[in-house]
Amino acid sequence: MYKEDILGSCAHAAMLGKQGIIPQADAELIIATLKDILDDIEEGTVTFDEKAEDIHMNIETILISRIGDVGKRLHTGRSRNDQVALDIRMYLKEQITDIKGLVKELIIVLNNIAEKNVNTVMPGYTHLQNAQPVTLAHHFLAYVEMFKRDYDRLTDTYKRTNVMPLGSGALAATTYPLDREFVKEKLGFESITLDSMDGVSDRDFVIELLSALSMIMMHLSRFCEEIIIWNSQQYKFVEMDDAYSTGSSIMPQKKNPDMAELIRGKTGRVYGHLMAMLTVMKGIPLAYNKDMQEDKEGVFDAVDTLKMCLPVFTRMVDTMTFNKDGMRQAARKGFMNATDAADWLVKQGVPFRDAHAIIGQLVLYSINNNKNLDELTLDEYKSVSPVFTDEIYNAIDLDTCVNARIVDGGPSEKYIKKLIETNKKIIENM
Repeated sequence: MYKEDILGSCAHAAMLGKQGIIPQADAELIIATLKDILDDIEEGTVTFDEKAEDIHMNIETILISRIGDVGKRLHTGRSRNDQVALDIRMYLKEQITDIKGLVKELIIVLNNIAEKNVNTVMPGYTHLQNAQPVTLAHHFLAYVEMFKRDYDRLTDTYKRTNVMPLGSGALAATTYPLDREFVKEKLGFESITLDSMDGVSDRDFVIELLSALSMIMMHLSRFCEEIIIWNSQQYKFVEMDDAYSTGSSIMPQKKNPDMAELIRGKTGRVYGHLMAMLTVMKGIPLAYNKDMQEDKEGVFDAVDTLKMCLPVFTRMVDTMTFNKDGMRQAARKGFMNATDAADWLVKQGVPFRDAHAIIGQLVLYSINNNKNLDELTLDEYKSVSPVFTDEIYNAIDLDTCVNARIVDGGPSEKYIKKLIETNKKIIENM
């Protein structure tokens, strides 16, 4: 967090000079030197000293080595407690913004795939059992909804991270006439912490971010699980691009969905950081305690994991090839149109429970005779109920099954096109 530490120190020094707490000339020299140190760090010409304990003391030590006693004035009116609280908030604000951008890119890709597959019929499942026909667009847009919520959660987390704690001191503020609003504006924060004890000991925003990141990973993992299943020989719904799959070291016929499996596996890693941070914080009395130093490693790793997984997943999905014919054929199996057949009977005046029983008899008959419902003759239908007419065949056609579901939220072409356009407008405002 060298950049955040230096920028925070520059704002603090500017405030000290403005308030007359230190001479203005000293403040300007401190700021200029800190900026030089920042440039040197980014150019790789600075060597950090492990004996200086942490990044904060390293930078202050370098500052003092360059400008002497003037550098010792920098820490006036602040504690390492509020300094580190400031740095982690500044760092996470930037990371949240980056992750929001990655989530947005994924939403765009998924929405575009949906737009190209509004009429791509595929099986819909419950309990991983054949349920009702849907479309690939309908399926992908379900994940768009998940990632839209994730984006909103990150926005909410950012709001509570965007609070400036500097000026809280060790726990009880300071006797110096600090201008916290000045520092807030200088660093681009929305507000300041209102209680100095909370200002140095709050890590809710870290836990909240870890929770939001865990949710994103959970959604990625669910999607990866489906891609792994769809990529199997039993399904053959998708083919992975070679860049996101590998062969077996011994079985030449295999194409393993390694990237999807790795993302699924890394989900547990992020969950672990969330649980660790909750556990660290659960028994800490006010105010600051050294336990809170444990927040850095976990949240850094969780952020790095997300920033690695999201773009890989986005490109993996964007380069997948869909077996549309295979999906449609799979939707013809397993009597996915049985509910539509029952609904047709209801529309002819048959009570739903009776209609349910009639179609149940037909499904059993079809299983025993190795047929699908659309392969039964009209006589076979009438042998179970005289209500049937040849209109039943249109009612159980897969496209009819999908497009007759015109209720908002359903898979019909009309609604899905509307939702895709709605998503485009939402994306424009992200």
